[in-house]
Amino acid sequence: MPQSPDDLDAVAVRTWCSLALEALGRERAAIDAINVYPVADGDTGTNLYLTVESAAAAVEAVFAAHETGPTVPAHADAVRAMAHGALIGARGNSGTILAQLLRGMAAVLSEAGDAHHLRTALAEAAAAARLAVAHPVEGTVLTVATAAAEAAGATGRDAGLQDVAEAAYEGARAALAATPGQLAVLGRARVVDAGGQGLVTVLGALLEAVGGQARGGAVGPAPETLPLTGDCAEPGHDGGPAFEVIFLLEAPDDAVARLRDRMDALGDSLVVVGGDGLWNVHVHVDDAGAAVEAGVEAGRPYRIRITHFAADRGAAHREPAQRAVVAVVPGDGLSGLCAEAGATTVLARPGEPPASGELVDAIRRAHAREVVLLPNDAQLRHTAAAAAEQARTEGIRVALVPTRAAVQGIAALAVHEPGRSFDEDVVAMTAAAGATRYAELAVAERQSWTMAGICQAGDILGLIDGDVAVIGEDVPRTARTVLDRMLSAGGELVTLILGEDVPDTLGDELSEHVREGYLAVDTVVYRGGHQAAPLLIGVE
Repeated sequence: MPQSPDDLDAVAVRTWCSLALEALGRERAAIDAINVYPVADGDTGTNLYLTVESAAAAVEAVFAAHETGPTVPAHADAVRAMAHGALIGARGNSGTILAQLLRGMAAVLSEAGDAHHLRTALAEAAAAARLAVAHPVEGTVLTVATAAAEAAGATGRDAGLQDVAEAAYEGARAALAATPGQLAVLGRARVVDAGGQGLVTVLGALLEAVGGQARGGAVGPAPETLPLTGDCAEPGHDGGPAFEVIFLLEAPDDAVARLRDRMDALGDSLVVVGGDGLWNVHVHVDDAGAAVEAGVEAGRPYRIRITHFAADRGAAHREPAQRAVVAVVPGDGLSGLCAEAGATTVLARPGEPPASGELVDAIRRAHAREVVLLPNDAQLRHTAAAAAEQARTEGIRVALVPTRAAVQGIAALAVHEPGRSFDEDVVAMTAAAGATRYAELAVAERQSWTMAGICQAGDILGLIDGDVAVIGEDVPRTARTVLDRMLSAGGELVTLILGEDVPDTLGDELSEHVREGYLAVDTVVYRGGHQAAPLLIGVE
């Protein structure tokens, strides 16, 4: 417990994060089970847990930096770290909204952590969250946040920090109990709002951190459905968009304002949170590629996560699918392509490969009993193996197909058949990947010795199966030479993936080169978006 219950100091913030993470860990599965809005994909509890886990880790990092010092961190540093950690680690619709709530609170609590500032912080948080959601709906976490703020605001001037926290918690609990009567899909399923339940849990942890005692809120079916209030009745989202797209975005405020309008036209469940140049964008769409492209136009998107919703989204609790594919992709363009093929994707930024925790998170998001993992990078084999082993301890059957390049992953995904046995599917995908030779073009950063001779800084390198085979002066001629080397051993299909700065004309030129020189060899061209290599090549 914090030393001063009337001041939300750094230790109290740390305790709050720890207690919230512990409580969400206990309730995660139960909250997942009541997740029916906006999509019945059974992951709200998990998303909230992962969001708070990121917030708690950021706070711990602040404390770790002060381990050698004589004092604990300033409370402002702790609350800002909490908000920033939640922002960069937000998952799903509910996690993104929670990140904005914590950001709204941090803007006020960074000044002081007394009762008055907590009242103001809760009000600011509720208002900020509503502004972040394109089309606010009552009966959701937004309603619960507003009720918590109003209850806290009704406390008297003499109320202490604990009194304000308790009022917010009780106000949130009362609002949560009423959500089935405000949102039709909750009433039909006879459950309270899952995101609202998560917020009650987080506020309960806050109350406990400042010396109070939170009473457990009921998680699960509501004791009885309440009469619907017409204006708040909301139809279920059966048959809604196919993909959930989430990414962090570095962009100025004016660009984000335009992004909101474009995203709103693409799909629904749009939530854009953040500020000061860093944003977390969440949307449900049918065209995942268009959503990512909108982000690219606004600024620099990264940590892109695209999840394909299961067809049975209308169920009150989605049972895990039998099988799913998780693929690491080197560019945002391939994220959309692989997602449209049914894969859950993890974006590998240039020079920043995903950690095993990110792969485990993606395996969980796939929400399947059986998962095929495509690392698509030889250097990720150990990371992918560790992620697969962790997921297996959670009861998920994971097969690691050792794809060494994105083109091998695309080949494996093309033959994926969820209807056949898991082992047969893995064998077929492994065979398709193994039958695909891969190459990429890169720009030499300095003079060095290679298997093809000495290269100079700025030379174009053609790497075949990971080794430098060609040294050239420009991309088109080097690409043609690489293709000739690869096709000399035969082939039926050439896959070309163009980088962000490569013109479409290169794809046309190389396709024509293949048609003229190699009869019966087909060529397909994809835009890879922002990727390290200007060109990726696959030959099957």
